[in-house]
Amino acid sequence: MFRKFLVLCAALLCALPAAAQTDKAGCADHALFPTRMPGYIIQDCKVEEYGMFDFSMAPREKLPVEGEYTFITYRIADKSQEPSALAVVRNYESAIQKAGGTILTSDPKRRVNGKIVKDGREVWVQAEKGNGLIWLRIVAKVAMTQYIVADAAALGNDLASAGHTALYGIYFDTDKSEVKPESQPALAEIAKLLAQEPGLNLKVVGHTDMTGTLEANLALSRARAEAVVQALVAGHGVAASRLEGHGVGPLAPVAANDTEEGRARNRRVELVKE
Repeated sequence: MFRKFLVLCAALLCALPAAAQTDKAGCADHALFPTRMPGYIIQDCKVEEYGMFDFSMAPREKLPVEGEYTFITYRIADKSQEPSALAVVRNYESAIQKAGGTILTSDPKRRVNGKIVKDGREVWVQAEKGNGLIWLRIVAKVAMTQYIVADAAALGNDLASAGHTALYGIYFDTDKSEVKPESQPALAEIAKLLAQEPGLNLKVVGHTDMTGTLEANLALSRARAEAVVQALVAGHGVAASRLEGHGVGPLAPVAANDTEEGRARNRRVELVKE
């Protein structure tokens, strides 16, 4: 009886999809491509918050793309069932196009590259056929999270030489003006600068990207600047008379607004020396 039970269990396992049995722990298909070529399992995967991949374009031409990087290696479970390179390339071409993307380069013997743009965000894809393998690389272009904050000395040097300095270490949620807790290192450096230079007064100027209406962005940028002022006064003991909040919305960009990188650079707080 027990032997029959074991045979039945083995039969049931064989009936399960290969992915349920043999995908590497912690790996899964990417959300853009939730299905895969039949018979393949995930041999390995890697996800980086911010990475770079050189996409193969023309012969001997590479295009580096930075952003959220996903690398999935698929392996055919049964080599006798391995599809042709052409079948793999054509399948991924179709999948990219169905996701609203465009094909950038295609080599029917090896690989396909594509780009998908959704909500202004670029996602680059490369699917490549190997011996028993498929390598899928996806880079979703995002602005790098700024972990390194300029110190008081650097801020002071910028103010002395240029009269203003841009801050990328002050964070807000989308369409919100509340200063997020991870902004504290930047706020502390501003407070330190003001303590070192008691005669220094600053205008705090909020900037946004071009997304949304001008009126909404002007109001949002001013609210954010005033929130920074309040955070410095209430949290760091800076005299309110030394700070003044203003907002210019998207009217003083430092980059084009047609890419996520450009919009991220435009969303900033600047300090202007009075």
